[in-house]
Amino acid sequence: MSNISQVFDKLKTSGRKALIPYIMAGDPTLSATKKYISVLEQAGADIIELGVPFSDPLADGPTIQRAAERAIKHKVTLRKVLKLVSEIRKSTDIPIILMTYYNPVFKFGVSSFVKAAVKAGVDGVIVPDLIPDEADEYIKESRKYKLDTIFLLAPTSTPDRIKKIANASTGFIYYVSITGITGSKLSAGPKMKQTLRSIKKATKKPVAVGFGISTPEEAASMSLLADGVIVGSAIVKLISEGKDISSFVRILRKAI
Repeated sequence: MSNISQVFDKLKTSGRKALIPYIMAGDPTLSATKKYISVLEQAGADIIELGVPFSDPLADGPTIQRAAERAIKHKVTLRKVLKLVSEIRKSTDIPIILMTYYNPVFKFGVSSFVKAAVKAGVDGVIVPDLIPDEADEYIKESRKYKLDTIFLLAPTSTPDRIKKIANASTGFIYYVSITGITGSKLSAGPKMKQTLRSIKKATKKPVAVGFGISTPEEAASMSLLADGVIVGSAIVKLISEGKDISSFVRILRKAI
């Protein structure tokens, strides 16, 4: 069982939900990211999602796009993010997920990337622009080296897609709460609840909800429907303003 699965199992046993904060690696610097990860863990994070800066982040809204631009200005690359994770592993075992895009993975080389990620201590990877239909090599290599592959579902996902994504995902399934980009306004309508119910019927794998969750109240409402809550833009915004993220994350933890 992977580290991510163990976290969800432990939380389920205790009747709790996973809090998964997202931050951008290298925003404003890699050394700052290292400190932020420690702060997030101490504030109650169960899993950390670490963004890899990319010049064309199709799934990200303005807040995270600007964070990526700041990191890229400091010449933060996928290789440097992996090196950061290996350094973080000297002080913590908290599961770390990378959110990257397929272009950097393809350029790195799929097999080389998977091996380097596992060696660094990465537990899972989200590649939002890679669908299972075109991910045979990525899935095969990830299974070989026991790296969790976390694919995305959305309110528009059909029953066939739910089944396919559920089969391809390990660790958990990432449910995108909106048909838009990160940082958009959350809309927990009937369609979303219906799709989440369909996912839960189709698989026993944990489902975490992300995109559009920016307040403790929204996190609380989503935690009633899913096994985990992912909060990104709201935390990235606090970092960009030089504000404390610890208090906010502690409130989120308490809310779910």
